[in-house]
Amino acid sequence: MEIDLSPKLPKKVHGGDGGSYFSWCPSELPMLREGNIGAAKLALEKNGFALPQYCDSAKVAYVLQGNGVVGIVLPEKEEKILPVKKGDAIALPFGVVTWWYNKEDTEFVVLFLGDTSKAHKRGEFTSFYLNGSNGIFTGFSTEFVGRAWDLEESVVKTLVGKQSGKGIVKLSGVNLPEPKKEHRDGMTLNCEEAPLDVDIKNGGRVVVLNTKNLPLVGEVGLGADLVRLDGSAMCSPGFSCDSALQVTYIVRGSGRVQVVGVDGKRVLETTIKAGNLFIVPRYFVVSKIADPDGLEWFSIITTPKYFAAVPYSPTWLEALVVGRLYLLRCSRLPSMWMQIQKNFSGRRGLLMLSSSLHQSEHFSLISSFMVRIKAFCS
Repeated sequence: MEIDLSPKLPKKVHGGDGGSYFSWCPSELPMLREGNIGAAKLALEKNGFALPQYCDSAKVAYVLQGNGVVGIVLPEKEEKILPVKKGDAIALPFGVVTWWYNKEDTEFVVLFLGDTSKAHKRGEFTSFYLNGSNGIFTGFSTEFVGRAWDLEESVVKTLVGKQSGKGIVKLSGVNLPEPKKEHRDGMTLNCEEAPLDVDIKNGGRVVVLNTKNLPLVGEVGLGADLVRLDGSAMCSPGFSCDSALQVTYIVRGSGRVQVVGVDGKRVLETTIKAGNLFIVPRYFVVSKIADPDGLEWFSIITTPKYFAAVPYSPTWLEALVVGRLYLLRCSRLPSMWMQIQKNFSGRRGLLMLSSSLHQSEHFSLISSFMVRIKAFCS
């Protein structure tokens, strides 16, 4: 059965004066359910406060806009209160309790992408709030709450009965604990400031989030990257070799995307713009080309062992002829390589031909796409 891979925008789930919570729905983006992926976005206005909650899924959070504060309580550890800003990525393992707050005038927006294989509902995040009108306290009787925390009945009735907010509230006259910069260590990585894993002149830049620069990623079980393409640059066709799904959110700009599936069939060809989310199935090959203003996206794959795609200038298309010649005579390879070099003469770029050559009699078979042959053309 064919699945609609078209990029989608999120829909508002709930909100108020303090902000809103948005989510991508599996009924509109079927790959969420098929791939056990959840995707959501939190947008807080000034003094907006997302109430303390834990989720049924491990997630990666990415700050899309603004500055804010996040409180994080890992299992059996003390609370850490982090100042976070645009470009920060935060790994949130199972069992973590979080709250989010925006004290700035600028809207504070956070993206959440995660694995729902152990979730209450496939393809969706389910949050369990500690307080609020839908918090866990409201479900217990006053007797249970009173005995659990040794509180008088009048206090319990106030605690349970006056939880009017749901999910997000707007605070007034409340002093929250101050964030500590040292709490950022080991908890977050700013993808816009981190050392570049790939840097191609007139092409783009890639920062990879993995267990080396953010160890908590290993507990989440996801890898991630931030890719920024220059105007009209291309990200080469690629796929994950270990059966992982690729989940991509367009942060800025616009461009075009193509996805190729079984038997070389093109299963997606469309334009993409800021706010879009789409998922590439296992083993399918994806490539993107930026519009003149450039293109930026944040992606996760469902493994912490990440292989980053590499951006190219549009002239990289000239080398795609190699991928079409899957059965080649050995005697033709040197001349073919010389022709490719000639085509790239005068252009500087990184050429990555993903091929593994196995000689049998007088033929060479391109049988793999993960061995990189690099050539710098001056």
